[in-house]
Amino acid sequence: MTEGTSVSEAVDQSLEEAQWAARQRLAAAYRIVHHLGWTETIYGHLTLRVPGTRNFLINPWGLRYDEVTASNLVEIDIDGNTVGPSNYPVNKAGFVIHSAVHASREDMHCVFHIHTTDGMAVAAQQDGLLPISIMATGYYGRVAYHDYEGPSLNLDERERLVASMGDHKTLILRNHGLLTAGATVEEAFILMFRLQRACEIQIAAQAGGGALTIPSQEVCEDSARLTDEFLEGNDGAPAGYLEFESYVRLMDKLDPSYKH
Repeated sequence: MTEGTSVSEAVDQSLEEAQWAARQRLAAAYRIVHHLGWTETIYGHLTLRVPGTRNFLINPWGLRYDEVTASNLVEIDIDGNTVGPSNYPVNKAGFVIHSAVHASREDMHCVFHIHTTDGMAVAAQQDGLLPISIMATGYYGRVAYHDYEGPSLNLDERERLVASMGDHKTLILRNHGLLTAGATVEEAFILMFRLQRACEIQIAAQAGGGALTIPSQEVCEDSARLTDEFLEGNDGAPAGYLEFESYVRLMDKLDPSYKH
């Protein structure tokens, strides 16, 4: 706190800085998702709770992920009302899905929802995610499923979606796509990165036509526990931080305009 600055002014400035940092972090996530090829034109959403509020940031409807910046992210409240000035609307389906998680899970500040080909292909399979790879076994007993109800445009689906998710951080929306939630952008990212890889591996393995090897339940459970420990430990860094930061450095090199 500088001389002549009141405590309340210092708090306000600190909160403002935290909120701008959150915008930059989420904008970076949109650029990373675009770089990884997880986008489907303008569909899908990544959201992040605004520090000090119950509001959350969401992408401007109509923009590609590589057009998202810190300043054009839209802040909305839990009822879908835009907070502050914005030149962009918000997709209703994105609001329905993400508000369901943000309103019910105070521990989850960031939500990723994507429509990748392999993710949707696994979401269409009756058995869902199979524990056939090092990535997939990390989710053993840690993935919830939500039955398809059509495009997520009905507000009353939120209650059922929350019930389906329970206390999990990973949700496969059957016939729809993938969803992960985390306490931070980094955690939601690494959960989605590993889930997407698990789906890619599953579809590739099934395309080979051979019999699939399923590890024992004991091995799968141990693998999931060890994965939890690895993600939580991560050499002292928060879950997903090192992985996310490696891509932030790449985005800074390729196009740092997301920061503005």
